[in-house]
Amino acid sequence: MNLSTNRLILRPLSAADSEAVFAVMSDDEAMRFWDWPAFRDYTTVAEIVAGQIADTLEGHAIYWAVTLAPGGTAIGFCDLSGIDRHQGRAELGFLFNRAWWGNGYAFEAMTAVVDHAFGALELERLWARTHAGNDASCRLLERLGFAHEGTLKDHVVREGARRDCELYGRLR
Repeated sequence: MNLSTNRLILRPLSAADSEAVFAVMSDDEAMRFWDWPAFRDYTTVAEIVAGQIADTLEGHAIYWAVTLAPGGTAIGFCDLSGIDRHQGRAELGFLFNRAWWGNGYAFEAMTAVVDHAFGALELERLWARTHAGNDASCRLLERLGFAHEGTLKDHVVREGARRDCELYGRLR
């Protein structure tokens, strides 16, 4: 299902987006606050995209490519994952190409995703996790109405070092 805003179209992620996903996931700066370092192997990223498409088809998640126009190249990606309809909750995620940072696109796209989650999907709770120190993502989540719920101490191992993660949540 497509979502749209004044400037963006969020369309279902497809295998054709693998190259655009790789462009983001191979960027050291864009991946600085992710669980994995930047990927150097295109095949691995294409397999990740294939898994995300499968999760969408099975109803466990929804992955979108964010574009500036219909048929345009993706400038970012966002998702609702771990969708639990019984509990009425899902995890929110986003990753944008660094060339497009600072234009308000992430806020615009994620506002549409939150509205879709609480509207059409009738979810009651969304949550998101970011690595400690990712101030831009924390500010974005707070602008979206999420509240800081706690710190997950030493939650992720990245390149041999444990990292804390910040947990954010929002009720409908």
